[in-house]
Amino acid sequence: MMTETNKKILQKANDAVSIGNYEDFFKYCTEDTKWTFIGDQILDGKDQVREWMLNEYIEPPINDVKNIVAENEYLTVMGYLTVKTKSGESNKYSYCDVWKFRNGKMAELLAFVVESDDMNKSDF
Repeated sequence: MMTETNKKILQKANDAVSIGNYEDFFKYCTEDTKWTFIGDQILDGKDQVREWMLNEYIEPPINDVKNIVAENEYLTVMGYLTVKTKSGESNKYSYCDVWKFRNGKMAELLAFVVESDDMNKSDF
């Protein structure tokens, strides 16, 4: 089933990021992957995403996935993310990511991300 396969692909990609293996993450993305951060920026292609990850993820982020909803080639992922800054502080975010898959790879991301002080407000 495609939805279960896509969940496994996303899990493997997330596992690579969690240990700082960002290049391994890109095996799961299309060359023309496009990431849209609502209200912020759009990244076109692996090179722009790679540059963003290297700047944003000083250390591997802590990703607490609460829920994944799959439908056809889409996965919606809800959770919390903790990212360490260059100054050593930890920034916490709530997110909802909508991934579109193409030919077994992550082709597009629509990311809704907000800062969140209270990581236990909702279990989704």
